[in-house]
Amino acid sequence: MRALARAATIVCVGWTTVSPGHPALNAACGLYAQSYLLSVSPCEHRSGMQCAVITPQPSYYPCPNLRPARFRLALSGGPPARSFLNWGLMPQNSQENSQAYPRRRSGSHTGRKTPETLAAATMYTFLPDNFSPTKPKPSKELKPLLGSAVLGLLLVLAAVVAWCYYSASLRKAERLRAELLDLNRGGFSIRNQKGEQVFRLAFRSGVLDLDSCSRDGALLGCSRTADGRPLHFFIQTVRPKDTVMCYRVRWEEAAPGRAVEHAMFLGDAGAHWYGGAEMKTQHWPIRLDGQQEPQPFVTSDVYSSDAAFGGILERYWLSSRAAAIKVNDSVPFHLGWNSTERSLRLQARYHDTPYKPPAGRAAAPELSYRVCVGSDVTSIHKYMVRRYFNKPSRVPAPEAFRDPIWSTWVLYGRAVDQDKVQRFAQQIRQHRFNSSHLEIDDMYTPAYGDFDFDEAKFPNASDMFRRLRDAGFRVTLWVHPFVNYNSSRFGEGVERELFVREPTGRLPALVRWWNGIGAVLDFTRPEARDWFQGHLRRLRSRYSVASFKFDAGEVSYLPRDFSTYRPLSDPNIWSRRYTEMALPFFSLAEVRVGYQSQNISCFFRLVDRDSVWGYDLGLRSLIPAVLTVSMLGYPFILPDMVGGNAVSERSTSGGDVPERELYVRWLEVAAFMPAMQFSVPPWRYDAEVVAIAHKFTALRASLVAPLLLELAGEVTDTGDPIVRPLWWIAPGDETAHRIDSQFLIGDTLLVAPVLEPGKQERDVYLPAGKWRSYKAAQPIPMRGGLPRPALKKTAAATG
Repeated sequence: MRALARAATIVCVGWTTVSPGHPALNAACGLYAQSYLLSVSPCEHRSGMQCAVITPQPSYYPCPNLRPARFRLALSGGPPARSFLNWGLMPQNSQENSQAYPRRRSGSHTGRKTPETLAAATMYTFLPDNFSPTKPKPSKELKPLLGSAVLGLLLVLAAVVAWCYYSASLRKAERLRAELLDLNRGGFSIRNQKGEQVFRLAFRSGVLDLDSCSRDGALLGCSRTADGRPLHFFIQTVRPKDTVMCYRVRWEEAAPGRAVEHAMFLGDAGAHWYGGAEMKTQHWPIRLDGQQEPQPFVTSDVYSSDAAFGGILERYWLSSRAAAIKVNDSVPFHLGWNSTERSLRLQARYHDTPYKPPAGRAAAPELSYRVCVGSDVTSIHKYMVRRYFNKPSRVPAPEAFRDPIWSTWVLYGRAVDQDKVQRFAQQIRQHRFNSSHLEIDDMYTPAYGDFDFDEAKFPNASDMFRRLRDAGFRVTLWVHPFVNYNSSRFGEGVERELFVREPTGRLPALVRWWNGIGAVLDFTRPEARDWFQGHLRRLRSRYSVASFKFDAGEVSYLPRDFSTYRPLSDPNIWSRRYTEMALPFFSLAEVRVGYQSQNISCFFRLVDRDSVWGYDLGLRSLIPAVLTVSMLGYPFILPDMVGGNAVSERSTSGGDVPERELYVRWLEVAAFMPAMQFSVPPWRYDAEVVAIAHKFTALRASLVAPLLLELAGEVTDTGDPIVRPLWWIAPGDETAHRIDSQFLIGDTLLVAPVLEPGKQERDVYLPAGKWRSYKAAQPIPMRGGLPRPALKKTAAATG
């Protein structure tokens, strides 16, 4: 073959054997006439091929049993090797066609000679430039095969397209899942480690455009709603400990003037929620009634509205399914509810509200919160309290846990004077009762806002205090944040700019409260705080006053539009500043508002109760309210006065004292609370009631107070409540989640009072474990938690 390289066109062909009669290339094949087939030899470069040296021929008829094949052949001395079809070497460069290999002169062939001789005598030859051989038509047998091939190609293409869409959907699904959270256009849900849904929330201010969502590690964010409105939305997954998973959620509108609302579903009948706020109608767990449009979540006097939130509140809710939610402090937070769908409506807005955007920021609302899921309700609550609430740094005076407080309010009202106070103290001692302290309540001053005794009512206050001290009484005084316009201190407050002002900031804002019209001290101003506390210190120094009862302090007593020395984005901060006034007098102090005030080491008093049996500020509301405030991080609780306020229009008796049976049942419950207070004295009834009061105050001193003081000491370290729900020691007990008429003191003392009129006995539910009556040494074994029937009167059991 090398010898022929410059002598002739070389054709190399591979074949497919169609007939055994054509196993090799030869003249009979019909490829070329015999006279032009100069030589046939095996192909050196590929097995299964033969090469032939040919001379030009005007026509070309491929052999039917042969198929073309590409083959690279290097011709020595010629151009670089190229790939040509097997029926001829056809250079691709036109210059090569015309110059590289000159054509053989015609007539040079004179006879048959050996290939070697011909190679020396023959000029180079080429197939013509316009050479286009006639290609074989496919046989009819190939058409079905070609159709099948096309169909198979289409099927493969369809499968590839479907896989691409499927892969894209899988990638999207991954972006919309974060650990145990599932996000969709309209909301999200959270599952626990067992795969059970424990939290569900719906977006009510718009739905997400999922195509705008992306994931970056633990952060899943979206940039617009389905209708194209821009926003900033993200969910961040945080695992603070092995047994807790938390999700930080934030929805912020890009433009001002809108409201952001999410609906948090309370779940089915087996899910129970706790927390939020003190309410006028208090239930444990939370019970929704009717529909309530979202309203500012601020401290309020519940007597102003049936739906108002009380004086103690926190943006925190807890579920029996071990989920908890804490709304961020920066949110202009409004809360409503829908009993039909069992949902709390969480809303953020700046219009028609006391909230104000931070200085320098547009009024674009943000709704942000953190949802955490744990292994059980008790452990997740402990985590949330340690993470989000402060703890008291000190413990109130031991006598406040041990002995009852005595108040002049119900017995004497605003008609209190020096003689009545001294006579009240004498009666307490005559009936052989101990006292934590004696509290002089409303209207001992000439006007509201004054800081000294009315000399007409208290002609010798110093002597009165000396006599009370000699009788073993510590005395506290009632104070408030108002200065009425007829007070001698009003002009001073205006001149020194001590009051909350109208929006222009030029004039003090006057408000109406239950004792008239006056201005409100601006506790964001350091001068106002110093002025107020300075007067309280002078009272303490002049009369040896033990402490103070700080009344009012709710945001609802601020004017609707107001300005303060330091701008308040959240008006609840004003309530918190007011509670801080009690810090120097903490040991025997009491306040009735609380917002982020868990570090104030004094007693937090429930709002005044009515002398009724029910859940509307009555006896049945007492345990639910104390449990709710305990879960909000306030361990030192004063459940107001035994028997309620005895206001005739809000009393079952219609008189100036509560109904006798109601009073006794209330006394029995109060004996087991962190603090106990009398205002209607037991001797206003009869000797039997006095004897019952002696029995339960003695029981308190011997059994309850030592445990209360022990738990109070632990609070500063753990933050755990003193008064606890039954599920605290039985988090998996469904029945314990629902009980609102029993409670625990610590983990060992269970209290089950009688709370219904005309009843002399009740069933008691004991969680699993070994229990015994506080009066008996024999334990009562319980398996799985069963009701204990017919324990007489108020029952107490220890574990």
